Amino acid sequence: MVSPFDPFRWALAHGRHLELGPRGILMAIVNVTPDSFSDGGLFDSADAAVARAILCLEQGAEIIDIGGESTRPGAAAVTATEEQDRILPVIEALAATTEAIISVDTYRAGTARLAVAAGAHIVNDVHGLQREPDIARVAAETGAGLCIMHTGRDRQKRPDVVEDQYLFLGRSLEIAREAGVDRQAMVLDPGFGFAKETDENLELMARFGELFGFGLPILAGTSRKRFVGAVTGRDAADRDAGTAATTALLRVAGAAVFRVHDVAINRDALAIADAMLDAKRKVKAREERA
Repeated sequence: MVSPFDPFRWALAHGRHLELGPRGILMAIVNVTPDSFSDGGLFDSADAAVARAILCLEQGAEIIDIGGESTRPGAAAVTATEEQDRILPVIEALAATTEAIISVDTYRAGTARLAVAAGAHIVNDVHGLQREPDIARVAAETGAGLCIMHTGRDRQKRPDVVEDQYLFLGRSLEIAREAGVDRQAMVLDPGFGFAKETDENLELMARFGELFGFGLPILAGTSRKRFVGAVTGRDAADRDAGTAATTALLRVAGAAVFRVHDVAINRDALAIADAMLDAKRKVKAREERA
């Protein structure tokens, strides 16, 4: 991967794949939870979650990310059984009735294995494989795509935000390699908002290009995060315009996948960013021919 805009064939479970690079891809958040920070309780039944997922697909999402446990600070922990009871019926229904690429938002190896068996194509781990390292083996054995996220929670961070990314994600990639995960299956997520203050999140955006030293596509998850509210003065439910601004900026910076709550507004932001990037490529090609 020479440039973040070059094609990258993201290998997924069940023989599926996505081409990342030339255009931005939207991953829609569907939380089957009563307590997520901005949409908790809205889609906490299987029927409501499936209906929400189908709407997101109609609006332009290519990935549906199904989660059964809130990751907001202070959220109540749930058992593996509770998590599975929430998400597996949704995954099974979507796999049976749509062609959607389905992601499971979990750090539990057991839940990940059951989710892929139910039809999920991607495992999205907010603990970067470092809470239950066996989740990497699940991805390797099932052929699932793997989103590996950086977090600053429950650990001592390095003062430099990019140095800390390389420290943490470097260890995550070692775990993945040791488990036999194919490099073509992996995407990284810098973990905006996870134990990061506003200035750290903004610096991470400003230095985003430094993350491509990993040689892998980057997923951006800024949607409705607290730092967006700190900049705009908006409450969580009113941060979609601010989120769309980060989507456009990070797409121009090279991000490949965007995990969002509001698909429609972010689809428009991506359309503008990708059109500008296409125009830039045409200008460069014209100058090279001259």
